[in-house]
Amino acid sequence: RMYLIFTILLTFTLSIPNGTKAAAFRSADNHYLSEVENSNDSTNAFLETDLAAKPSHRRVLDTNSTDILSTPKPKLKCHCDICTDTNFICETEALCFTSIELKRGREIISFRCISETNVLEHRFPIQCLTSKEKLKEYNIKCCDTDYCNNDILLPILREQVYHSHNIVNWDIVGYLVVITFVICSLALIVYLLIRRLKCCTGIRSILVDDSECDRILHGHTIQDIMLELTTSGSGSAGLPLLVQRSIARQIQLVEIIGKGRFGEVYRGKWHGENVAVKIFSSREECSWFREAEIYQTVMLRHENILGFIAADNKDNGTWTQLYLVTDYHENGSLFDFLTVSTVDTKTMLTMALSIATGLAHLHMDIVGTNGKPAIAHRDLKTKNILVKSNLSCAIGDLGLAVRHDVKNDTVDIPSTHRVGTKRYMAPEVLEDTINSNQFDSFKRADVYAFGLIIWEIARRCNINGNYDEYQLPYYDVVQPDPTIEEMRKVVCVDNQRPNVPHRWHSNGVLNTIAKVMKECWYQNPTARLTALRIKKSLANVAAED
Repeated sequence: RMYLIFTILLTFTLSIPNGTKAAAFRSADNHYLSEVENSNDSTNAFLETDLAAKPSHRRVLDTNSTDILSTPKPKLKCHCDICTDTNFICETEALCFTSIELKRGREIISFRCISETNVLEHRFPIQCLTSKEKLKEYNIKCCDTDYCNNDILLPILREQVYHSHNIVNWDIVGYLVVITFVICSLALIVYLLIRRLKCCTGIRSILVDDSECDRILHGHTIQDIMLELTTSGSGSAGLPLLVQRSIARQIQLVEIIGKGRFGEVYRGKWHGENVAVKIFSSREECSWFREAEIYQTVMLRHENILGFIAADNKDNGTWTQLYLVTDYHENGSLFDFLTVSTVDTKTMLTMALSIATGLAHLHMDIVGTNGKPAIAHRDLKTKNILVKSNLSCAIGDLGLAVRHDVKNDTVDIPSTHRVGTKRYMAPEVLEDTINSNQFDSFKRADVYAFGLIIWEIARRCNINGNYDEYQLPYYDVVQPDPTIEEMRKVVCVDNQRPNVPHRWHSNGVLNTIAKVMKECWYQNPTARLTALRIKKSLANVAAED
């Protein structure tokens, strides 16, 4: 309805200047024609008065008269601008004339004689007449006394036409300003009305969704609901879709806790509970969609996989924000934790075993009606692993993950432009020799990265006050942000691996960890341990410890 009203008003407004503009042109033309006609009338009056004062000359008729010419008189002498042979003088038994013509912006003035052969008998010469339509381009005046055409003054056409156009142009500018103002005002009114309608609709939907959330939660925490969904076979789809579609408008962002190439991570409040809100920039929509899609894989939910709550988008008036809401862990990422804290052997085993357990769950396919496909992470590193309150870990950031279709034996590779972290890339990935059609290749690359993560944790193991400062893998041989070429030379050509401190060999747990670690980063992918084998080995070490 509003669009129809706006169209009618716009059509009405645009129709105004057409008639007005035409009226402006007509007004200017009439103004000019009036001046020319007045000039003609005054000249004719002058001729008649002049002729009356000189009876020796023959009479000239008014241009509107049909009276016959008087009896022939001696030849007239007229000024002639083209008669070079006769000293610019021509003779005729008819009339003298002066004409002015506008051609391509230039005025051409002529002084000539009208031959008696061109004058119809008993009629005023038609050459001396000019129609109103042509007065803007041509004008002529005739007389019948000697050299009379030398004194005739005609209106200057160029000045008159320029003046009339100048008037019209200013009128058009004024009309365009008014039209622009009216259109902008109408557009602003329509925009504000639409925004108001959207706002009202949004408020109503939030109220409805809040009641739905209250009905679903009714006193339970988010973790309780997630656990219930998991045990009931709902897998990892997160909250019901009705709640997910409005959660972005209900979350209160409290503080920023991280930044990355995808966007920013905030601690938020939703129904009184802390949640982690990963906000993707609009150019990372593919990454957001892919990660949300992976998180909602059936049967993915696991205690060592970051808990997914909802995916939603929010229009803030300038751009669209893409929300991915997950469980919040106050200890932050494993990278943040190890940077400021050391661990004992028990915590080291807890962290390593929980990561291996989560990775084994990802890599495992569950066959059945509601089965889970095998998933490879492809970007495993300490910054993508969260430390829970009990110091166990949960694997997050599944934006680059790939899934294995068991029935067709195909790999579902994301179409995003992102690649994994170069420092954690396996040799076959750095050399671009990985078989992307074989899913096991991606799992083996994950295991290589896991070996580097164990090395980072083990360096921070505090035994009797002995521990190493936190460092990233290969910190001593590559720059902070290495290129693929640098990593390829170190890992593939030089076949280097992170250094194992001598003190590890004097401790049984660290020595076992070192052995598992080395079996994870073999140059030959097929020689590496599987995630399930690593899980069992670490579980045995933890039981013995």
